[in-house]
Amino acid sequence: MQLFAFGINHESAPLAVREQVVFHGERLIEALRELVDGRPVKEAAIISTCNRTEVYCNTEQPRAAVEWMAGYHSLKPQQIEPYIYQLPQERAVKHAFRVASGLDSMVLGEPQILGQFKQAVRTAQAAGTLGLLLNKLFQRTFAVAKTVRSETEIGAATVSMAAAAVGLAQRIYPSISGQNVLFIGAGEMIELCATHFAAQHPRTLTFANRTLERAQALADRFLGRAITLNELPPQLAVHDIVVTSTASTLPIIGKGLVESALRVRKHRPMLMYDLAVPRDIEGEVATLDDVFLYTVDDLGKIARDGMDVRSNAVAQAEVIIENQVNDFMHWLGNRELVPVIRALRDSAERARRHEMERAIRRLAGGEDPKAVLESLSHALAAKLTHAPTHALAHAREDEREQLAQLLSRLYQINRPE
Repeated sequence: MQLFAFGINHESAPLAVREQVVFHGERLIEALRELVDGRPVKEAAIISTCNRTEVYCNTEQPRAAVEWMAGYHSLKPQQIEPYIYQLPQERAVKHAFRVASGLDSMVLGEPQILGQFKQAVRTAQAAGTLGLLLNKLFQRTFAVAKTVRSETEIGAATVSMAAAAVGLAQRIYPSISGQNVLFIGAGEMIELCATHFAAQHPRTLTFANRTLERAQALADRFLGRAITLNELPPQLAVHDIVVTSTASTLPIIGKGLVESALRVRKHRPMLMYDLAVPRDIEGEVATLDDVFLYTVDDLGKIARDGMDVRSNAVAQAEVIIENQVNDFMHWLGNRELVPVIRALRDSAERARRHEMERAIRRLAGGEDPKAVLESLSHALAAKLTHAPTHALAHAREDEREQLAQLLSRLYQINRPE
């Protein structure tokens, strides 16, 4: 079993690159099956978030998996390889443990990634691409993340991007209570941001989504109103703060739409947060006067700068992870020895059956049972010791002592001085 992980994240690649390799949820099962079917990949799971796209797999040919990801997104391998990290075996295990524990997140200690890991596992199970190796890896990953969060203060120091968004708005506007806030999308990130903004009692809260029912559910919870995306153009000018995070593959707010909104607003400033990957708002919007546009990377930096993380919490987490990595690699090493152990046992079983059948025939012929048992025991002892004694007798001079020590260890022999 060859564990291999690869991907890009907020540290290795800019947003413009990350948004090119996003796997959208509705096509993830199809993508997993495509990766495994007809390729030297036995198992696979994909984690795709706004901060990272990572593939975990069981494969003897890592290169084939990397090339598949590039081809799936209609890219050449050389276009993304400078940004990809490739992690074989032990490094993949440690990376998974660190990511799930929040040590590799844009915001240190953030808890969302663990839920995203669990969703990736459910998707891989649904696709039928999760086998013994990855199932064991992820179950251990969840246990390690739980231990890190319960035994260290890593989560207590978290400043979420939602909290950072509110803090930034408070620096731009005299008071959020006087502003109209528009949320576009209905996922976890929007719900988290709405929770933080609602606590500041803005003038109005509006939720826009393709599916009106999902927008209405959030509107009911936060005492706001719901609209569809088709109603967005005239509504954009009414809102001072816009937070968007959808799963759209193309921008839903273009430069022209924002320019029209600014004219209606008589150029009163707008604060816009684009937390989607790929981006929901065209990058050119940032060039407009009277618009403050922040991406997920921008908010991540603000959140990191605003944290006072105690170094001992990180150090404690790393120790826990290192110990668990060693334990997992021990399990993996034992799994790789299973074929050898099985072959050894099969060989011993064949010898046992052969001598047993011979002894039964002799007993049926009327021979003395004691003599038959004596012969049986001698024959088994001779067969079980033949291979090691033959190897020792024919060993080269430079390997003889090492082999003797190994046999003494295997058979628990006390060698005479």
